Amino acid sequence: MMSTVVNDTSTGPHVAQLWKTRQDKVRTQWSSILLLTPALGLLAVLFLVPLAFAVYLGLTNLTLLGPTSVHWGFSGLANLIRLKSDTEFWSSLWTTAYFIGGSIVGVVVLGYVLASLLQRASTFLRVVVGGIVVVAWMMPAVTAGMTWYASTTGNGTISTLLGMPSSNFLDAQPLLIVTLANIWSMTGFCMLVMGAALRNIPLEAIEAAKVENASSWQRFRLIVLPLMRPTIIAVVLLTALLSLANFALIYIMTQGGPGTATNILPLYSYQQAFSFNNLAYGALIGNVMVLIATVFGILYVRIASR
Repeated sequence: MMSTVVNDTSTGPHVAQLWKTRQDKVRTQWSSILLLTPALGLLAVLFLVPLAFAVYLGLTNLTLLGPTSVHWGFSGLANLIRLKSDTEFWSSLWTTAYFIGGSIVGVVVLGYVLASLLQRASTFLRVVVGGIVVVAWMMPAVTAGMTWYASTTGNGTISTLLGMPSSNFLDAQPLLIVTLANIWSMTGFCMLVMGAALRNIPLEAIEAAKVENASSWQRFRLIVLPLMRPTIIAVVLLTALLSLANFALIYIMTQGGPGTATNILPLYSYQQAFSFNNLAYGALIGNVMVLIATVFGILYVRIASR
């Protein structure tokens, strides 16, 4: 048997040269940084500088009233030590987690169900129902809060329709009601996104599954759900970010009460800063929210880039 010996002395440099000339290689266009300079400047002035100042305020003794409202300075880790032992903060953090978690589940499930049903509905029904849901989504948070407050308190719309005009559902189940209000106001966005994703699913895949006698659940689990997974993840992360910043809705409905039942982090930060005059401590709680939002934002960017 004859063997051929190949001289590989030039293979390494040759491959390296080919890699340098590949058209699909990811390249950094350093000249494009000049074009991004105005945007980077605005980002620094409108976001990074205020964020850095907010972080600094969280480490000071600044108050709204009193001597330290004028003569204030750096206080080290005093606010962080207070935050660590603040039971109301940890209670507010858990309330925020319940509020965001319930909103995510409700928005994703209801948005998908509506998008799926409207795909099979008549044109008239699709326009009417879709229009109502979208209007609820576009409604300002103040209007949505007043609507749900008027509907769920005593002699409200819901209690009257149920034949219990004296029932105050908002006072009995405050966290549930504000979560439902948040779901109601955000479902329209999810429905539109889910509807677009459903329309992009190849009909050939669904028809092939039907030919193979796949059930509706199997088609959903093996075809629809994998294809819609990126959309669902994006909706989950955006719902979490929007719910975390939803201050006006809960403030209009409950102002964080009764007691601390709906006192999510944005409301607790506002109370500490402007009700109890602890501006520095309120800023520190706001920094915690920024940190949580940053985690969600990084997850969204990483998943969206795949």
